[in-house]
Formats: sequence, structure tokens, C-alpha cells
Amino acid sequence: MTEQRGLIVSSISGFYKVKSGGNIFNCKARGIFRKNYQKPVVGDHVTIEQAGNSYIITEILPRKNFFLRPPIANIDLILLVVSVCEPSVNYLVLDKLIAIAEYKQIDVSIIVTKTDLSLSDEIAQIYNLAGITNIFINDLDSDLNKVYNLIDGKISAFCGNSGVGKSTLLNRLFPDLNLKTNPISDKLGRGKHTTRVVELFPVNGGFVADTPGFSTVDILKYDNISKEELSGCFREFVNYSDCKFRSCSHTFESSCGVKDAVDRGLISRRRYENYCAIYNELKNKKHW
Repeated sequence: MTEQRGLIVSSISGFYKVKSGGNIFNCKARGIFRKNYQKPVVGDHVTIEQAGNSYIITEILPRKNFFLRPPIANIDLILLVVSVCEPSVNYLVLDKLIAIAEYKQIDVSIIVTKTDLSLSDEIAQIYNLAGITNIFINDLDSDLNKVYNLIDGKISAFCGNSGVGKSTLLNRLFPDLNLKTNPISDKLGRGKHTTRVVELFPVNGGFVADTPGFSTVDILKYDNISKEELSGCFREFVNYSDCKFRSCSHTFESSCGVKDAVDRGLISRRRYENYCAIYNELKNKKHW
């Protein structure tokens, strides 16, 4: 077989499934990648070639973006799935993930599940102010159409805490996937991990990824965003950044347009407080 291009759709323990020309090839990566501190990930466009009875990934083509957690490349849309209860929303984690997506210039939307169990007005108020699309899922199939429209023709990653209902949602959207689900752990009070690997599933002319859940995120580990760049990752700050000081961090300075917008209710106070918390994490760090 001559060298050909393909898309990594699954990665497990150093073995990769690559979709190319309508076929799926089981591949391993060249050893040179490890030497060069590279690692293929799901979503990578690669070249492969046959080596005896097996197939080898010979090149990782340039990425338009890369998201370390979950480990996936070249995605068009990140769908952050949260639930209004069991487990409740961790707004700090959510805003950290949104900040990373914004930094990488990846479109981001929020899907809210379990709306039949609790009110979700606070989520809507916070993220409508931020200009971030949020969809509320209940038992109506019409709500699912909003998700279909979002992901049509795109490579989309579904991310969220364990137990928020990512796999359940994907099973409702695409019953043929038949993804494994588990109930909330009574002992731990949070979801049990059911998704173990990142995998792309072909749907709607594109792909969706179900990803391993997480309960905490240390934002300092996942990218090289500086504290000076952080405000640009909070899109609602842009229209209110006419501050007295050119280098205003929007944290302690006087005559700050962002802080004034918070006081006037134009920016969510919770989002602003999360910004300050993240800023303080970054303040004494050279790199994330």
C-alpha cells in the first residue's frame, strides 16, 4: 500500500484506528514521534503506510488546534455538558474550560442536562450575559434538534464532569452508539467514570467525540496562557475594557471598565470572580 492520509478516530494504549478512504486501519505510531516528544491523538490527520502485515502512522499533519484535556485535535466545537444537580455545576471548572477553548479559538457551547430535576435559571443568566450558547435538555425531542444543528458537519467534542449525562445524551442523539452509562455513586456523591477513551463517532456528516469525565481541572497544567492573555478568554470583557490603566488586569485597579460593568450587572459577578480566581492562579506561574 502506498502512503495515504487518514483521520485518527480512536486511540487505546498506543494503538490507533485510522479512517482512510472509507476503511479503518489498525496502526501503531513510528518510534520517532516519542523521540521528538510527539504523540498522535484522536482527531489528528495523519499519513499511514503498510509495513509487512501491519500499518504505521508515518506523519502527523499540522493541527489547527489541540486540546490536552480531553486529548483531541482539530475540533470545530466543544460542547460542555453540565447538569443542574447530581452533580451540580462547578462554575470555576466550567469557566476554566471555556477560557482554554476561547484561547484556542475553538467554538464552545454549553448543554445543560437534568433540567427536569432542578431549575437552571442561574446558568442561563450567567452565560447569556457572556454570549455563550446554552441548550437545556429535557424529555422533548425538539430540544435535541438544537444539538443536531450545532454539530452538523463538524468535529465536536462532548466534555463534562463524570455523571452529568454525556453518554446518556449521546445515546439519545445517536441510539446506534449504545454507549455504556452508570448511575451516580451514592458514596462519593459524583458520577462514576464510564467513558475510558476518546473516540470519534461518524454522525451528521462529521464526527462527535465522547470523552473521559473529570471532576477537577488544574488549569495551570493544560496550556501556556499568560495572566495578561486571560481577559481575552472572557469574551464579555472585550466591550468593557476601556480602563484608566492600559495594562489593567481588571482585578484590583481603580477606574476599571470591567469591574464597573460587573457592578452594573452587565457582566456576571460569578464569571468575574472566577476570572479573578484563575488570574491569581496564573499570577506567580511562568507557564500553565
